[in-house]
Amino acid sequence: MTTSGESAACIFCDAWSESRADDLVVFRGQTCYVILNLFPYNNGHLMVVPNRHFAQLAAAGPDELGELMAIVRLSEMVLTEAYSPNGINVGLNLGKAAGAGVLDHLHVHLVPRWNGDTNFMTVVGDVRVLPEALEASAARLRPLFARLHSEGR
Repeated sequence: MTTSGESAACIFCDAWSESRADDLVVFRGQTCYVILNLFPYNNGHLMVVPNRHFAQLAAAGPDELGELMAIVRLSEMVLTEAYSPNGINVGLNLGKAAGAGVLDHLHVHLVPRWNGDTNFMTVVGDVRVLPEALEASAARLRPLFARLHSEGR
């Protein structure tokens, strides 16, 4: 869905509306959802995405901003329980110059990190090495999102 109501070629709008995206979508809120990154930097690389198509934080409504941050917080708790990382990178890339891969649909990345995980394979071999398949990540994360959300966390 776009702000104008017209369809657009947007991977996040497609993921929100298409059932095939359910393989990667691990949680759905009222105004935002959580999806696994198809090309992750590490296991558990998530993105929190507003349902509505917009590019800047300034375009978000109060409900969207509130739920966006609440789901980022929930995602941090889920990743911590699921993977026990030493840290988590949380970030937004707004605009091409900032490194945004999807320019027109705001999303927040959460990337679990471990001490010494600087993966040289991506740089040297143009390859990503992940010990866990995306389907396994989704199966691990969905019940944690459901449980922690139902507990009101």
